[in-house]
Amino acid sequence: MVVFPHAKINLGLNILRRRSDGYHDIDSIMVPVGCSDVLEVVPAINEPRTTLECHGSEDLDCSEDDNLVIRAYNAVKSVCRDIPSVRIFLQKNIPSGAGLGGGSADAAYTVRALNTLFSLGLSNGAMAEIVSSIGADCPFFVYNSAMVVSGIGTTLRKVSIPTLSGLTIVICRPDGCHVSTAQAYAGVAKNPNATPVERITELPPTQWRTELHNMFEDSVFPLYPAIADLKEYFYRADAVYSAMSGSGAAVYALFQDKSKAAKAFDQLKYRYKFIATL
Repeated sequence: MVVFPHAKINLGLNILRRRSDGYHDIDSIMVPVGCSDVLEVVPAINEPRTTLECHGSEDLDCSEDDNLVIRAYNAVKSVCRDIPSVRIFLQKNIPSGAGLGGGSADAAYTVRALNTLFSLGLSNGAMAEIVSSIGADCPFFVYNSAMVVSGIGTTLRKVSIPTLSGLTIVICRPDGCHVSTAQAYAGVAKNPNATPVERITELPPTQWRTELHNMFEDSVFPLYPAIADLKEYFYRADAVYSAMSGSGAAVYALFQDKSKAAKAFDQLKYRYKFIATL
């Protein structure tokens, strides 16, 4: 069985407060975008254990003890003990450390694939609960829909964003920039009174530049000036809005004019290893 774990972007990201358990309450909207990995799951024939084979354009750490795909299989196995071993093949196209959710998507889609392949009968809610133990943003990828994300990232509410209609997205990650989530959180300022992201996205995208913020940019940009430079490049290229996704390092831009999006893409595609237009 072949599935295509998709990336995501964040429309705004407010860090509201640090919790007593060490996590942070956030407010954001996550939107699925078309850039995807390729994940194949097949029953293992005469093999006692599940195996994972990874390929991709970057150096990949596919240690089976740490890989989110294997952890997702083990999480399903702990609930549905009769599922057999499988062979998993993963083609990585979404870069790691980019804020695009590639690893979390792979984990969630592993659970979805196992559910379908072996007719486990797990509801979306049950699958979201299983993957929530792997990563806070994993449940989002079970639903494949734009969501308001709150709490530590596991509280989801479906949302419609008609203001995105007709816009072209360009996503790019500066080479050599790999931002860890812990690093991004370490320097971020919290604002419990931040304007809710959903309210801001109801405004025309032409107003988002001054109103819709990713608070991680304040801590990440000083450490990685190339990310800030890329955002400014997109605005010079006449993007209507641009922001870092998640904790970085990828930056996306929204264009009202498809030809300007195509021009920006063409100017960047030979400079950076990862760039996509959607």
